[in-house]
Amino acid sequence: MTTSTAVPSAGLRAQFPPLRSGRAYLDNAAGGLLPERSVQAISAHLTEFGAVNAMPSHAPGRAVLDLKHRARAGTALFLNADPADVALGPSATALAFRVAAGLARWWGPGDEVIVSGLEHEANASPWRELERVGVTVRVWHARQPDMRLHPDDLAALLSPRTRLVSVTAASNVLGVTPDIPTITAQVRAAGAWTAVDAVHAAPHTLPDVQAWGADIVTFSPYKVFGPHLGALWLRPGVREQLPWPRLSFVPTGDITGLEHGTPQFELLAGWLATLDYLRDLGGAGTLDRAALDRAYAQIAALESPVAARLLGGLLDTPGVTVYGPRSMDGRVGTVAFRVGTEAPDVTAARLSERGVDVGAGHFYAVQPLTDLGLYPAGVVRASIAHYTTREDVEALIAGVS
Repeated sequence: MTTSTAVPSAGLRAQFPPLRSGRAYLDNAAGGLLPERSVQAISAHLTEFGAVNAMPSHAPGRAVLDLKHRARAGTALFLNADPADVALGPSATALAFRVAAGLARWWGPGDEVIVSGLEHEANASPWRELERVGVTVRVWHARQPDMRLHPDDLAALLSPRTRLVSVTAASNVLGVTPDIPTITAQVRAAGAWTAVDAVHAAPHTLPDVQAWGADIVTFSPYKVFGPHLGALWLRPGVREQLPWPRLSFVPTGDITGLEHGTPQFELLAGWLATLDYLRDLGGAGTLDRAALDRAYAQIAALESPVAARLLGGLLDTPGVTVYGPRSMDGRVGTVAFRVGTEAPDVTAARLSERGVDVGAGHFYAVQPLTDLGLYPAGVVRASIAHYTTREDVEALIAGVS
């Protein structure tokens, strides 16, 4: 494998067991597929260690403890962060609620939070919980019809009372990708923090907390071809101040205080194997940022033509209404649509009978779909990954034509 040549689609797809069914899997926004090495790593861990916990007092426990440290370090590398600032947990949603619980001990009446109009509820509901302690929550609505966020609208909401702005790096339902570094700079200039939801962006664009300039970042390894886990990064200045609920023996500011309970060690093993898959995709012998950069260059090269055909084909199909941006500029390969007056779940069921699997519903994207008048029934959502082929997309287009 070389960095100048895209990975052959057939060879790449052979590494993902579910693709052997021959079905067109176009619901990657709900969860990515795992390469075989990740599945094997989970099984191998359980076979060797069972439910052994991390214990420095015996050899198996030390091996499991080392696994935990390696998973934290690998996740930090993926985010371009320091391991001391990275927490792993059951989901990004759970970790965000734990941070919000800390903020609720700190903020109150007179403080304000701004939630973008593109958010998945994982980056909205936790901050809305702060209303219970008197924090005012405002919404930075996206402008229709393309559903993009505009800095002037944010400027009108920012004030000396603003403490936090939450914004997604990619809408999980509309595919819109806001300019995160520009937004975080605007928020920082106003004296506030930014919480970035990278869950939907991370399968398509390598996260970089240093370049983004955010204060809180979440993502889900299970959207990035790994097992069901969540990850959180806190800027050091934030981590050291937050009074989150923690076990009594955990020092203040220690990121492990957010990792309530025993980790899912077998899933950490699977996530490390996924990172190894990305290393291999980047054509490198060692997992480092350069290898990940090359892997994501491959991902972009593979996704770009497929995503363009997905969007263009649906836009050109009579009777299909596409929501959000009508070009690939500033978006990923996730397209929300409806077919005539057909209910989204009916469309999805009809497509699944033809071997084309898409999502239907609101996907926890309450605010954007409410603003579009599409909540709660939602939309049909087709979403690609780097292993998606043009043939998959053609099957979708034929199914809705």
